[in-house]
Amino acid sequence: MRVPSDLCCDGLVPDSYFTSTASNTTNPADEADIAELRRVAVHLAETAAAHVRARRPEVFGPDARETDAVQAKSTPTDPVTVVDTETEQLIRKLLDELRPGDRVVGEEGGGALDGDAVHWVLDPIDGTVNFLYGIPAYAVSVAAMRDGRSLAGAVADVAHGVIYSAGLGQGAHRVQPGAEPIPLRCNEVDTAAMSLVATGFAYNQRRRTRQGQLIAELLPHIRDIRRVGAAALDLCMVAEGRVDAHYEHGLNLWDWAAGALIAAEAGARLRLPAPETSGAAGALVVAAAPGVADELFGLLERLGATADIPEN
Repeated sequence: MRVPSDLCCDGLVPDSYFTSTASNTTNPADEADIAELRRVAVHLAETAAAHVRARRPEVFGPDARETDAVQAKSTPTDPVTVVDTETEQLIRKLLDELRPGDRVVGEEGGGALDGDAVHWVLDPIDGTVNFLYGIPAYAVSVAAMRDGRSLAGAVADVAHGVIYSAGLGQGAHRVQPGAEPIPLRCNEVDTAAMSLVATGFAYNQRRRTRQGQLIAELLPHIRDIRRVGAAALDLCMVAEGRVDAHYEHGLNLWDWAAGALIAAEAGARLRLPAPETSGAAGALVVAAAPGVADELFGLLERLGATADIPEN
């Protein structure tokens, strides 16, 4: 896979990284292609979210009979449910019908970015622990990427029936059933001391220990910390102005491929790892409102938070 040359070596993403080719040319085909990818992403996220909503009471309700509904992945505290697997299979089936020439990279079914075809990057349930416990903060995340760049994406807030979506150079919006799309824009906060910052923790003990240390060091410099438990939703919260920034080490590509585009199209400044090395090395992902981005990036640098946090 070719990583874009305008992705800076230190991970900071320049403004041009999320600038659509449609913004730089008059080729209507570029705009139409991105709009179609966005439409498909929204359809996939909506359909998958409806499946997740319907299946939760069947699998975890008082009358549930599925005894093998939960398995462990990387650690005993890192779960995957039968609904995660089913939902990704559903999205893959829809893509076979709607976009048979495209490739798929999914959290549960695997795949890799390879070549210049459109790749659909899927997280069938981001926030599986929340889903398992019935905490209403879990999402379906779907992104269309090409040449290492997100072109379109949709994140479905499953419990609340909300869809966040963006197209490269075409803005970001929030849609609730029966309502008109609402354009998204980051907060106009202008100092890190007044910033509400979201983060998350890894399942690996070594990495989460360092993440806890970093929170203790960062907290005196900001308004407060929030930990929702679903990175895709955190990134959409930056876009919507519900938090002013999100940072986290060790996110996988499917965690941020859609949400980072949505945040960027709402005006956020980003720091992203190279897509093919996203999770394993423990690289940092940051999305911040533009008025505090430079200050927050500098603060994270001084605290040593921009360094990778490997698992071993």
